[in-house]
Amino acid sequence: MKRRLFTFLLLMAAWLAWSGLFTPLLIGFGVLSCVLVVILTDRMGFYERDLRFFRILHRVPAYWAWFGLEILKSNVAVVRIVLSPRLRISPTLVRVDALARDPIGRATFGNSMTLTPGTVTIDHDDGRFTVHCLTREAAEDLAHGEMNRRVAALSG
Repeated sequence: MKRRLFTFLLLMAAWLAWSGLFTPLLIGFGVLSCVLVVILTDRMGFYERDLRFFRILHRVPAYWAWFGLEILKSNVAVVRIVLSPRLRISPTLVRVDALARDPIGRATFGNSMTLTPGTVTIDHDDGRFTVHCLTREAAEDLAHGEMNRRVAALSG
């Protein structure tokens, strides 16, 4: 029961922080959404089987801070490309082997690549991701593996 309550409180805090609107209707929607997520994750057996999430929770803020900076840098790079009169793009497909071996780590890695502007994860097969990058430089950075190493460290 403690894990369910903790999950609800964590989700509700995120809802309130990210919405920024504190009307009774929206808070009610937030409570309803968070309760629904807790019920669904309970029905999936999350709290009995997959306790790894709770063991890595203390590492998440540092990853979010680093990842937020990466998103900002990627946004600036994409804006420069789009606003440049020459439109210096070099679309590239790159295959990257995930260092994370657990499903949560692999999902985090794939989603992190897709959330970074200029890259889209288009396929995943047994720990190997195919990613479309807007430029060769972005593909090289991805293949270099800083994000891969950080996600692997995050997932333990």
